[in-house]
Amino acid sequence: MAGSSHGHTPAAWTGVIIAFIGFCIAGAFMVMAEPLGFWAGLVVVALGGVVGMVMRSMGLGQPKASSPQIARARETASADA
Repeated sequence: MAGSSHGHTPAAWTGVIIAFIGFCIAGAFMVMAEPLGFWAGLVVVALGGVVGMVMRSMGLGQPKASSPQIARARETASADA
């Protein structure tokens, strides 16, 4: 799995960082018993997913591998093990 660079793209990092900030916001407001702030944090979490998908569609994400490429990668991984 380490050789596939899964998730090591600007789109993935940006989406995860935005979602993490949203979880922090939601968690803080949950402890403070403020429902509106909690829901605002969850909106930020969803925004992270949307931003990640938009960036991926702009070409900043991991390209999808075709079936022959996946088969070759599995064969290589099996031979190394």
